Amino acid sequence: MREVRLFAAAADAAGLEETRAEAGTVEALRSELAERFGPEFAHVLEQCSLLAEGRMIDAGPLPPGRVDVLPPFAGG
Repeated sequence: MREVRLFAAAADAAGLEETRAEAGTVEALRSELAERFGPEFAHVLEQCSLLAEGRMIDAGPLPPGRVDVLPPFAGG
C-alpha cells in the first residue's frame, strides 16, 4: 500500500487529506482514486499533477513512497 496525500480541491472533493492505494502505476492510481471517490473527484483529478519524490510523474510505474495529488494553484 502507498500513502497518497490530497491537497486543496482534491481533498475537498474526496472529503479527506490522506488515503492509501494499491496501484503500481500512475494510470492505475488515477483510476483507483476516481473509482473510490466518485465523479466529482474524478473531474478534479483530471486537472491535478501527481508528485513523487519531489518530482512530477505523468505515466508509468510509481516510484516508491508517498504520492501527492496537487490541483492547479493560482496566486501571487
